[in-house]
Amino acid sequence: MKFRLLGIFSVLLILAWHTLDGLVEGDWGRLEGGLANLSIFFSESMWPPNWSVLEARSYPVCDEKIEFFCSVGYLGMMETLKIAFVSTILGFVGAICLSSLAARNLTPLYISIPIRVFLSAVRSLPSLIWAILFVIVIGFGPLSGVLAMTFYTVGYLGKLQYEVFEGMQNDPLEAGRAMGLSRPSIFAFIVIPENSNHLLSQLMFMFEYNVRHGTVIGIVGAGGIGYYISTYLKFLQYDKVFALLILIFVVVVLIDLLSLMVRSFVNEEGDVRKPTWLNMILRAKAKRNASANAEQSFSSNVD
Repeated sequence: MKFRLLGIFSVLLILAWHTLDGLVEGDWGRLEGGLANLSIFFSESMWPPNWSVLEARSYPVCDEKIEFFCSVGYLGMMETLKIAFVSTILGFVGAICLSSLAARNLTPLYISIPIRVFLSAVRSLPSLIWAILFVIVIGFGPLSGVLAMTFYTVGYLGKLQYEVFEGMQNDPLEAGRAMGLSRPSIFAFIVIPENSNHLLSQLMFMFEYNVRHGTVIGIVGAGGIGYYISTYLKFLQYDKVFALLILIFVVVVLIDLLSLMVRSFVNEEGDVRKPTWLNMILRAKAKRNASANAEQSFSSNVD
């Protein structure tokens, strides 16, 4: 089995390499000097980061006691977090309503298939395209960003959720049906509790995803820190862009740690207890003692 998997991965890797070679038309010479150019650009344009983005703006006048709260980095990041938070919650609610109708083990095919097609249609447009459409419809601002990422969140999370629902064991569902529970009751009291860990993980991942993509949709005028990144790029102020990128990285890491903490509330203690060397040694010793006792018992019975 291991050799079969190794062979499959080897074939896929070779196929990917030949496909890449075809895409670049065999012209690998364009990579020459690439690292040198990147090093020059980084050292001359981006390093060191310009931390003035964390200082108070000159206009409007800062009324806060701590100037950091009036800085471009703080204001842009907070607006991005607010957009990501609202769009993630709204998208999660919409996705969980639709995913319950898209799962084949929960609803008939004549309901699940149209819902899947709708989710695919919503998901087919990236959040950047949704942002452009909403900027055209309702104008610039964070509302366009919220609507754009809400739509994409519905399509993205909807697929992840109905695949999780379809992968759950069938026994709890059959037990619920045998008890005469309705479909909404089965979904609320059996499906969601059984998959709560996966749902929370998807929720936190989507929030992190929306925070990162908030830097992109701001470029087209949908609010967030991306607006400032786009402005600095236009004026070739790459050192300020790099400082904002570091800020985004720190926030994403903090969100990942928050996700780990939130998921710990739904994990059973036995599932999250980490093995230690002492436990492994004691377990191995217990197995040896059990084997020795079994051999002694067998010998005494034979005698």
